[in-house]
Amino acid sequence: MNKAARAEWWDSLPAGIRDEIDGYILQDSLLNAVRVIVDIGLIPHDIGVGTAQMIANDRYLHYGNRIAREPESPLDLESLACRAAGCADRIVAIEAVWDGDTVHDWFVRLLAITADPAGEVQMATVYHSTAKRDFVEEEGNHPRPLTAVAAQRAGSALAAHLSVPFHFASPNTPDDEAPRWRP
Repeated sequence: MNKAARAEWWDSLPAGIRDEIDGYILQDSLLNAVRVIVDIGLIPHDIGVGTAQMIANDRYLHYGNRIAREPESPLDLESLACRAAGCADRIVAIEAVWDGDTVHDWFVRLLAITADPAGEVQMATVYHSTAKRDFVEEEGNHPRPLTAVAAQRAGSALAAHLSVPFHFASPNTPDDEAPRWRP
């Protein structure tokens, strides 16, 4: 569905539905907005998750900086170390993994891998805006994505502080299927 068709579909919705979706968007609740769009659009208009994400992204662009965004993760060592100290299980590694969506594009999640075989604890999410905030002087000076540069610096500093390995399987190219850390 192209942008004009999405706009026409949006305009055809009842005001109450538009208000509900926009309410989720203004709260930066993408998944709830996408769920409503799919719930009302799948059967009558064949609007699946991909198209619903594009419609939600159109609304994000419409509202711009009026959206009450989640606070960005701190990337300084002191804050990350404080978060790591709150882990209930022993941390055995710090890992950076790629993730992405239609709103934020590619981003990196910094994870503390714990001794529990299924254990991982989110330390930070590094969006482009987060990386730009902390590493603005670096933008354009690296062939790698700024999110990767910021995640690698913050993650490797935390790993060194904790005396554990740091793993980033794909530091040069976004890849959400890159191999994960294994002890």
